[in-house]
Amino acid sequence: MTDLVSVQAIVYGYVQGVLFRDFISKRAKELGLVGYVRNLPEGNVEVNAEGRRKQLVKLIGYCKVGPPMAEVDKVVVNWSEYSGKFSHFSISY
Repeated sequence: MTDLVSVQAIVYGYVQGVLFRDFISKRAKELGLVGYVRNLPEGNVEVNAEGRRKQLVKLIGYCKVGPPMAEVDKVVVNWSEYSGKFSHFSISY
């Protein structure tokens, strides 16, 4: 049995214009995860990532803290089955 899963996290707060996507992209790559991070029109950030659950939990921890200039109010997390649709981690524009 594998521990590969998918997670979607929506990050609320002052999270755009503070290098949040770059921060998460670097951390995801360090953790060996695949997927993407993108800004949402409402001012939030969406993270969709796949990999080992333990590594994804660490990434969610980074989402809750963010880079120094960010102010994270909350992170809404939804877990789902691993899809295998990503080959790398990217910043989506």
